[in-house]
Amino acid sequence: MGGSGDVGATWALIAAAGSGERLGIDRPKAFAALGGRPLLAESMDRLDRSHLVDAIVVAAPPGWEEPSILLAEELAASKVVACVTGGPTRAESVAAALAEVPDDALVVLVHDAARPLLDETVLERLLGPLGEGFDGAVPVLPVSDTLKRVRDGAVAETVDRTGLVAAQTPQAFLAPALRRALAGDVASATDCASLVEKAGGRVAVVEGDPRLLKVTTPADLALVESWL
Repeated sequence: MGGSGDVGATWALIAAAGSGERLGIDRPKAFAALGGRPLLAESMDRLDRSHLVDAIVVAAPPGWEEPSILLAEELAASKVVACVTGGPTRAESVAAALAEVPDDALVVLVHDAARPLLDETVLERLLGPLGEGFDGAVPVLPVSDTLKRVRDGAVAETVDRTGLVAAQTPQAFLAPALRRALAGDVASATDCASLVEKAGGRVAVVEGDPRLLKVTTPADLALVESWL
């Protein structure tokens, strides 16, 4: 049962269809080795054990649907109820996974398999604003580096970082708001929050977690593994 007490109230979608080319491996990123098991296993296991999550849908890399299902079975991740084929973009993968979520679902969490070290406290922080009039909530971290806008190999300007934050996942949404946002053109979206914002939704920010690092390079993978 989920934190709300309603069966099927909170669904989690795991976007796991990334290619992993920058990792330099011969398999999708979700199946890169992390601590002796696939990267996807970490997010799947943590969401399955969360008392806030009722059901999970995985958007798997094309051709890797069966290994994803077998992984859920090996983990005894009983909340994984569906595995769909991911699309060519992240947003299209999320839309495919969302199609498996029943109409009476209340909340949908969208998480990237590439951010494996998901902590329960982040989930708790995300769900609060959804009961306060917001359509969504995203975890963020302050931008600490100086930002430069570059054109033709040279610095064009230094960007004022006041008010700028870096968004992470998981991101939480009221299910109807996410459905509306994904009903339009989603191909160019980099995260679901931008689509909800574009559709007129109100999205709150909550404190993120530095350990929710997105694995992109071999160095990222090694750093995350050192934190396990």
